[in-house]
Amino acid sequence: MKKILLADSLDKEALDKLKAMPQFEVTLKTGMDEAELVRTIPGFQAVVVRSATKITRKVIEAATDLKLIVRAGIGLDNIDCQAAKEKGIEVANTPAATSISVAEHTFGLMLAAVRQHGRANLSMKEHKWEKKALSGTELFGKTLGLIGLGRIGREVARRALAFGMKVIAYDIIPVDTDLDIRQVSLDELLANADIISLHLPLTKDSHHMIGRAEFERMKNGVVLINAARGGIVDEAALLEALNSGKVRAAALDVFEKEPPTDFSLIDHPNVIATPHIGAAAEEGQKRAGLEVVKILAEKLG
Repeated sequence: MKKILLADSLDKEALDKLKAMPQFEVTLKTGMDEAELVRTIPGFQAVVVRSATKITRKVIEAATDLKLIVRAGIGLDNIDCQAAKEKGIEVANTPAATSISVAEHTFGLMLAAVRQHGRANLSMKEHKWEKKALSGTELFGKTLGLIGLGRIGREVARRALAFGMKVIAYDIIPVDTDLDIRQVSLDELLANADIISLHLPLTKDSHHMIGRAEFERMKNGVVLINAARGGIVDEAALLEALNSGKVRAAALDVFEKEPPTDFSLIDHPNVIATPHIGAAAEEGQKRAGLEVVKILAEKLG
């Protein structure tokens, strides 16, 4: 039997299906830090994670039988892929499973940012009626700039086009698509977008890709949405841009340090914040879990 360690939880249907497979011995042990993972990982042929657990070089070096690391989700920044490659360990993920979940959450953040839903909600709970102070803007006719045009970026574009928005996009490699999207340079996107939404992985090249210089090149009163990875945005620079009014509003699902310990950005009145829940829709998690089961069966079964 192949031993599989679930270091983060899976959808119940997927977990039950995995446990019913006779070729696998499944251990569910969540909430482990690096030290406990190092002690636990020897003897397992596969480990499954979501976003909470980090598979570091130390964990990989401690593994004695590990053949496969599976991420139930899109990004791989919580896995040391280089260390895995050096040890001949395959890394897999489920990039399509939660694309719609994240795209819908992104669009929800966008609507909340331009219509001040967060402030309006808090105001009402304080039994206030601040109708005149809480006006917003429409999405219709606005230019949405997508940085990253992968699966999620394209799903966001479909929803934006349905709202009557103009969509421009930048990606390192031009993307073939039949959507009504104009692909532009990063400089052109920064200069022309009314709303900018990030949809790219966190790498050494994308770390603090949006910083002071980039904010300076944006339109005055731009809106920034980030449901990708926190480290892509220089949070100190974003706070400065919010305070100056360069950025009218920001909606953030991800942060450089999670959970955050510095709440100065989150506490800003023009920031909508959610705790990295973009992929946390029941349907997306079910698709991700079932895709994990399929990967394990194909590669280890």
